[in-house]
Amino acid sequence: MDTHRIEKAVTEILLALGEDPKREGLVDTPKRVAQMYKEVLSSYDKPDVSFRKAVFFEQTYDNFVLVKDIYFSSVCEHHLLPFFGKAHVAYVPKGCNLGISKFARIVELYASRLQLQERMTSQIVEKIDATLANDGIAVFVEAEHLCMSIRGVKKVGAKTVTSHFTGRFDSEPNLQQLFFYSIKA
Repeated sequence: MDTHRIEKAVTEILLALGEDPKREGLVDTPKRVAQMYKEVLSSYDKPDVSFRKAVFFEQTYDNFVLVKDIYFSSVCEHHLLPFFGKAHVAYVPKGCNLGISKFARIVELYASRLQLQERMTSQIVEKIDATLANDGIAVFVEAEHLCMSIRGVKKVGAKTVTSHFTGRFDSEPNLQQLFFYSIKA
């Protein structure tokens, strides 16, 4: 990430707003904004993470494994404003299980870049599917978007919900219902 270019761009934005970038409260703002982007969009400084070296546990388990309430924050690519919420990720193992922290890492991988919630939801499913043999994956993401809360319609608290199901979660309505029940429990 080119933080120097971001600093220059933020200085230009301040000038375009009619502000004085040399004013006491704004002197370090371009640098702070560049560092903020470096932190919240950290996936740009990392290669697409492979979980091939992750710890897999061989085990037969016929039900799903759910990691719920994975809190995340991201940045909407349309307005460069944050959105934040939680993801719920489940899979039906097929001979082995993946360490549960990896699911939070996968969510973080896709949340920490300019993003659309719909794309992020699908990317989480695709990464799990590419990483782990499974009989189905369910991802449910709910988030509040500041581009809707503080501008436009200004509806604070409104949430956007996205979901993506594969395998048994897609073909077995009872399993999908149990997934929804479990994330609310």
